[in-house]
Amino acid sequence: MRTRPIFCSLLVLAGLLSARLDGDACTNVIISRGASADGSTLVSYAADSHVLFGELYFRKAAKWKPGTMLQVIDWDSQKPLGQIAQAGRTFQTVGNMNEHQLIIGETTYGGREELYDPQGVIDYGSLIYITLQRARTAREAIETIAALTSEYGYASEGESFSIADPEEAWVMDLIGKGPGGKGIVWVARRVPDGYICAHANQARIRTFPLDDPENCLYAPDVITFAREKGWYDGPDEEFSFCDAYCPIDFGEVRGCDARVWSAFNTLCDGEFIYLDENGNEVRAAASDWLDYAMGYNLGHRMPLFVKPARKLSVKDVADVMRDHYEGTPMDMTTDIGAGGNALPYRWRPMTFTVDGKSYVNERAIATQQTGFWFVGQARGYLPDEIGGILWFGTDDAATSYVTPVYTSSTRIPDCFHEGNGDMLHYSPTASFWLNNRVANACYKMYNHMAAFVRERIDAFENSQIFGGVQANDEKALKYYKKGRLRKVRKIVTAYSVETAQKQFADWVSLEQTLLIKFIDGNVKAQDADGNFVHSEYSDGLPAGLTQPGYTDHWKAAVAADHGDVLEIK
Repeated sequence: MRTRPIFCSLLVLAGLLSARLDGDACTNVIISRGASADGSTLVSYAADSHVLFGELYFRKAAKWKPGTMLQVIDWDSQKPLGQIAQAGRTFQTVGNMNEHQLIIGETTYGGREELYDPQGVIDYGSLIYITLQRARTAREAIETIAALTSEYGYASEGESFSIADPEEAWVMDLIGKGPGGKGIVWVARRVPDGYICAHANQARIRTFPLDDPENCLYAPDVITFAREKGWYDGPDEEFSFCDAYCPIDFGEVRGCDARVWSAFNTLCDGEFIYLDENGNEVRAAASDWLDYAMGYNLGHRMPLFVKPARKLSVKDVADVMRDHYEGTPMDMTTDIGAGGNALPYRWRPMTFTVDGKSYVNERAIATQQTGFWFVGQARGYLPDEIGGILWFGTDDAATSYVTPVYTSSTRIPDCFHEGNGDMLHYSPTASFWLNNRVANACYKMYNHMAAFVRERIDAFENSQIFGGVQANDEKALKYYKKGRLRKVRKIVTAYSVETAQKQFADWVSLEQTLLIKFIDGNVKAQDADGNFVHSEYSDGLPAGLTQPGYTDHWKAAVAADHGDVLEIK
């Protein structure tokens, strides 16, 4: 089984605040069935790493002979970890979904370093894809994760998993038991119907119900293990998983939980509706937790689940993955670090020092180092052959699109195919490289170029989410009702491949348009049909050329820094 690394591990940076700031971080948003616009469950995931190549992993369903062994390869280092017994039957997987519409995403939170087991056989990345090949439902996935790590040992740091099927959505926090201690300690909580959850490289589950198996599952020793280690000595009902296994500090909150707060703030329109200890709904302004999100008040923890302001579509969830803290004190487009064109990115490292004081470079949901990202959609109102869709994209979510890939497809688009380029080898037919060309072009003149790109992203995604996919569903459903499953798979495969490849071709043209339109800081005018406006005497000579220059904030900063030389007198 060929794999590639997903580096989402935390980087521990020295400093007076002992801040843990994450340079290779991932973000997940989980939408329960009752919180979505169409009754589907949704999971979004950005696989963020400076060395991760964006491609779509595809494994067909298979039957295996007794005694077959599976080689496990560590996703981060590509080191062989060992072998495990192969299941007698494995399900088809398309990225982070399988043919039964099961979705699994992750973010790494690290946690207590002494709980890492170098002798473990299954790392977190392999755990996800092996589980997808063996489990049909979210509950089966939780059981499979616990069983695999118990039998073979867990080889990674602490993880938060998003696990959803067409009926249920769960968040699961887990961590190993350290050298010599096989298995994991873990807690999984079901997202209440009508609510959403999110996690971003920080364990999120605190206290949890001890006798509610419909909504909460956990390892039998999750509390006793913490007691044995000396990390907890209170009553069971007050035990907090994340406080015991992943204590927070400024860096973990500002670099991680701040992204959760921003996602909640956006999807809840600035008001958090959550359940108190007695199950009663409470309303409060999202701004009440801003001091926590910024790392200033670590005792004021955010709710695990909140109710969105409206029923959410795939588009809503995709768009929140494009967030840069816009409209908040952490807005990455407004300070001088954004340069003269409001660039919402800060190159690494994540901290810097000036005159003996340490500062942080913000880390938003959308980031330049994304390898791939997706919104998984499990639609229980449709059969599995039609219901499961992985809306898949590559590179920076803010300047890339997601395109629908049905999880019963018999092949995947060439632009996403494994082996079509890698981080050291360019391929002109790879989505990852094309989207990087578009993104890196936009970085030079972001406030003008990214907006131009976003209009085209919105047009494509809206046409698919609210039109194209629905029409194709109806076409496939007619054959499903006749029992013609091979025809169904042919229809959904053709749609997935053709849509992705057509959009790839459109993006090739877009990248060329960006070069022509925005070359050298000039902006060339276009008419309503997208044709470049030209002079009366030559169709190769632009007319209506503008030069928008820099933001006012940047101009003021330059004047303050060097105005004595630049001032016109």
